[in-house]
Amino acid sequence: MTTTLRPAEPLRHHPDGTRSRRYQVCVNSRPVGDIHLGTSPSLGASVARLLELRIAEPDRRRGRGTVAALAAEEVARGWGCRQIETLVPAAADSALRLFGALGYTVRNRGMEKRLGATPPELPPGSRARPMTDAEFAAWQERESERYAREWTERGLPEADARAKAHNDHDRLLPRGPATDGMVFSVLEHDGARVGTLWVALEATKAFVFDVETDEAHRGHGHGRTLMLLAERQAAGAGLPVLGLNVFAGNAPAERLYASLGYETVTHSLAKPLL
Repeated sequence: MTTTLRPAEPLRHHPDGTRSRRYQVCVNSRPVGDIHLGTSPSLGASVARLLELRIAEPDRRRGRGTVAALAAEEVARGWGCRQIETLVPAAADSALRLFGALGYTVRNRGMEKRLGATPPELPPGSRARPMTDAEFAAWQERESERYAREWTERGLPEADARAKAHNDHDRLLPRGPATDGMVFSVLEHDGARVGTLWVALEATKAFVFDVETDEAHRGHGHGRTLMLLAERQAAGAGLPVLGLNVFAGNAPAERLYASLGYETVTHSLAKPLL
């Protein structure tokens, strides 16, 4: 039996510069599922996104999904993509096994924590204050460089990584630190600055975009205090959930978040297209 992809719509070009197309997964011309393939709005046209892969229940566990995913990779190569990514819910064990067998690796994880009714207290000697405009300018320059470097280390060409850092900040912070819903804080301990925090207060949850302990003050628990501060800010806005993203391999951050009660909700997987 032959598994193929049959276009189910014309190739679509979207206002954000991405492209996408839906396909039927067919076995000997018989439809058995669907695939939705696109390109990444944040990583550029060189990165494909497998947005959806569905195989009908009677045809599962026969390798249809594996062959369909490989066929999608060939389409992405034809688009000129050098990498492909997908997002898998943490509970989808079969999908994680499928993509793992195809050579995808975990790039980052989405984690969330449901917050209690009582905001946590900060440790004695610790206090938060708003970030000044001068501190924001210095933070943004340093953060953009770090952010671009992280993506370069994960296979994105340097020019694309720098463009992503620039575009993401422009998109998320059109008014800089005065952007609605964005909270930039400096943590002080015993009068000395020890770290910074960027939290977004969204409609239904809060999200930690950046948390950093200053290098001279690492190893003293200030990272945990910054996360407690994020919980206080989320709770103060009446938001019941706090989310974040952690790159694979950042073991200290993963241990910290797990110890604070965060749970993985999604896995972002990626694979180079050689």
